[in-house]
Amino acid sequence: MARRKKTGATGDAKAGSQAHSRRRPAGRGTAARTRARKSHQAPNAAVSSDSLQKQADPREWVFGLHAVQSVLDNRPETVETVWLAADSGNPRVQELAARADALGLTCEFKPAASLDKKCQGKHQGVLAAVKPRRFPDESDLAQDVQAWDRPLVLVLDSIEDPRNLGACLRSADAAGVKAVILPRHKSAQVTAVTRKTAAGAADSLNIYQVTNLVRSLEILKNAGIWVAGSDCGDDSQVIYQADLTGAVALVMGNEGKGLRPLVRQHCDFLVHIPMRGRVQSLNVAVATGVCLFEAVRQREFATSRHAD
Repeated sequence: MARRKKTGATGDAKAGSQAHSRRRPAGRGTAARTRARKSHQAPNAAVSSDSLQKQADPREWVFGLHAVQSVLDNRPETVETVWLAADSGNPRVQELAARADALGLTCEFKPAASLDKKCQGKHQGVLAAVKPRRFPDESDLAQDVQAWDRPLVLVLDSIEDPRNLGACLRSADAAGVKAVILPRHKSAQVTAVTRKTAAGAADSLNIYQVTNLVRSLEILKNAGIWVAGSDCGDDSQVIYQADLTGAVALVMGNEGKGLRPLVRQHCDFLVHIPMRGRVQSLNVAVATGVCLFEAVRQREFATSRHAD
């Protein structure tokens, strides 16, 4: 959403993909091909077995102190079991064990190596197996929005990186956002990595996962919510000059491509962050935080001014 002298779209540069080459088996004819198949048979079978085991487990694993604490506080009914590192000296791990026990949940103390095998990220000595979360969709949004009073809404258009998504959710929670709207397809999903990065916000926020983002924007507009898109076009205004004090939804675009054209067309107005240095844009998660807290600043100032 940021620009400098009307240049460039907001977001991170997309990382390129590297080509991988495969060496052909030595020798010629059927015998060589047979030897190649036999030499790869056992590893392929092991990978297949592991994949089937993961598919057979419908649970999601949440890891990290903040993420597990949040799911215990906000959605304890979805938690099936909690794994804790038996050799952890962190008092917060013991506090989580007490919290889970008070909720009547099963706690298992295991070697840290067991947690390492289950989780590739930094688990901080705690994992929780939870039932997959069902996010509300457009039909729920159309009903719920009628009861919102001057809401601040965050709409994320095709964010690709789960860590960027988690960072955006963390900023949204900190800014007091009423709801976050995500596309169901062609977008990062709320994974364990997202939850860890969000530091608990993924379970405390009202998150809607919608099939048609444009239709969702129209639902917001029909409910009296102004839609502000982050874009660097000539018709975009500096965000500090925009009025964000009323019911407003901020739409943040993809890391590399920004807003999709149809999403951009359905925004009521466009805003951008002015860039004063040499860089042309901000990371989408950073830009989201800047935009949300500019809205918070304006809204709190307007409230205090009316109170005086």
